Amino acid sequence: MYTINMLSKAHTVKGQGVLSAHDEQVALIKNEMGKECKVYENKKKCCNINHYHTINPGFYLHASLSRFKGRTAVGYVHFLPETLEESLSLPGWMKEIFYRYVIRFYNKMDRLVVVNPYFIQRLESYGIERSKITYIPNFVSEEKFYPMDEKNRSRFRQDLSLGETFTVLCAGQLQKRKGVMDVIELARRMPDINFVWAGNFAFGRMADGYKEISEALKNPPSNVRFLGLVDREEMIRWYNAADLLLLPSYEELFPMTILEAMSCHMPVLVRNLPIYDDILFDYVQREDGIEGFAESIYRLRESREDYIRAINDSARGSRFYCRSHVGKMWKQFYGSILDGQKAVNYNKNIEKWALKNFPFIIK
Repeated sequence: MYTINMLSKAHTVKGQGVLSAHDEQVALIKNEMGKECKVYENKKKCCNINHYHTINPGFYLHASLSRFKGRTAVGYVHFLPETLEESLSLPGWMKEIFYRYVIRFYNKMDRLVVVNPYFIQRLESYGIERSKITYIPNFVSEEKFYPMDEKNRSRFRQDLSLGETFTVLCAGQLQKRKGVMDVIELARRMPDINFVWAGNFAFGRMADGYKEISEALKNPPSNVRFLGLVDREEMIRWYNAADLLLLPSYEELFPMTILEAMSCHMPVLVRNLPIYDDILFDYVQREDGIEGFAESIYRLRESREDYIRAINDSARGSRFYCRSHVGKMWKQFYGSILDGQKAVNYNKNIEKWALKNFPFIIK
């Protein structure tokens, strides 16, 4: 039986989308390919496919050994140097070293998987061959995130002290690129709307904008609540209780929070970014800034017709990124790698047989 080794250190930092994406993908592969392949997690040995979800130095060395043994190294692209630029605040010399390492790690891989096709061309700009890059979107299990009935929703709103006020949920790490300051400004301009932010400084003082955001959190508007880190298992209550998910990020790949909200059939409002063109289509509401966000929030609150339409859009998105759709993409991807390994092994066996039986012909 062929083997797949999932390697990740994402669990060392809670509250990041990479961890959620890893957990969902591993569970999906075990379910979809468990009868065909044995799936391991963080095994030291080299399997037929070694899939690196994070770029830790130890995995770089493991990948070198994997390739030396004729195995296939697969790398997950969750970020690029330019996306890290808006996430972490590092000294110039450290940035240069780290960013070079990121690209070197990706180059080390035999195959790369991106969660957004927008980044294929950007990887090519770093000299990475297009032929080794495959697009497979993120995935959220409908068993973990699903819409609840009105009775449970009302109970959640009461338990979470939301009352009857229209509530906008924001989720993500506290970083400038996530649009935290824009949400605080929206709360000032919209005192009749509740805003809730789930997430913390996952990388502590290294987070970009740490000082500015920390200062703002000392005296936020009364209608905005910062919850800190919320367990993923708890987030389903917020997705069902709140009225709208707002993701005002300036830079993203494919946020798990959007998939989670859509899986709960929750309307989603995002900043109008080019990276969303090929993944979110018309499943979400898109605006260009604070003024547009405010206008959309009030429109969805006042117009029942528009709100129902936004719910249906979100539900369509959840069906598009369902288990069966994404599962087929992974099976095809891993299958193509294993088929290639079978062909190589078959040719090697023929060569061994020929050398043994016809040494006078094949030298």
